[in-house]
Amino acid sequence: MATITAAMVKELRETTGVGMMDCKQALAENDGNMDAAVDWLRKKGLSKAAKKAGRVAAEGLIGALTDGVKGVVIEVNSETDFVARNEQFQGLVKMIAQVALKVGADVDAINAAPVGSSTVAGAISDAIATIGENMTLRRAAALEVSQGVVASYVHGAVIDGAGKMGVIVALESAGKADELAALGRQLAMHVAAANPQALDPAGLDPDVVRREREVMADKYRQQGKPENMIEKIVENGLKTYYKEVCLLEQAYIHDEKGKAVGQAVKEAEGKVGAPIKITGFVRYALGEGIEKQTSDFAAEVAAVSGQK
Repeated sequence: MATITAAMVKELRETTGVGMMDCKQALAENDGNMDAAVDWLRKKGLSKAAKKAGRVAAEGLIGALTDGVKGVVIEVNSETDFVARNEQFQGLVKMIAQVALKVGADVDAINAAPVGSSTVAGAISDAIATIGENMTLRRAAALEVSQGVVASYVHGAVIDGAGKMGVIVALESAGKADELAALGRQLAMHVAAANPQALDPAGLDPDVVRREREVMADKYRQQGKPENMIEKIVENGLKTYYKEVCLLEQAYIHDEKGKAVGQAVKEAEGKVGAPIKITGFVRYALGEGIEKQTSDFAAEVAAVSGQK
């Protein structure tokens, strides 16, 4: 009997999309012959997942989970919004978030993490075969503080901790945990609504700032402004830009007077009983950056019939 190696099982799993345990059995039943193992899985009806792999998965759910000083946010995609209402899929997302909280945000590590007698990747493949749509763990992020809290907010939630958008915010502080958690949730809601690009100007991509600077400078040159004035005008323009895209400088959505987030956090220190530092945030919106496929049914019918 042929020796079934982990590399063989991995290759078969990647080819068919079937769980690792089923791949191992298929290879064992067919003396290590890869082609025969693929046929064996097809006959068993287990390789349905492979047929779905080429489809664009741009729907699904964002999952956010926190546990005291750490938290994670993940995106698990499916082909249709209908699947997001499927209880099996919802359970899969919650399970993956729980695994990510333990193993970290590396997608490969999450996929390889053991779940029962299989792995997360195997559980996803099993769900694909059962539900009938392509699914994928697209991305994950984690935040942790030495003391304080990591808070979360899920927008458009379909179940507790999973919805169309998820945010986690990390607050470093020795203050009261309950007050920090309440503030953290408010800040997470702000991030969801205001979509900051960085914590402060130092966190912005230098290339983005450079382009912004160049665009403003060119605009004022075209207006005939003298060169010795342009630099000062651009610097003032950048200050306005920072107020739009940097979390600490944005107008806090929970304050009617529009005070900056940084100021609101400073004022909250009295209630919390200690200094507070926002050390990071992550905002995931479902499907952002994925090019969704669209279908023009009328064009398809015309093409088949030879009409234009």
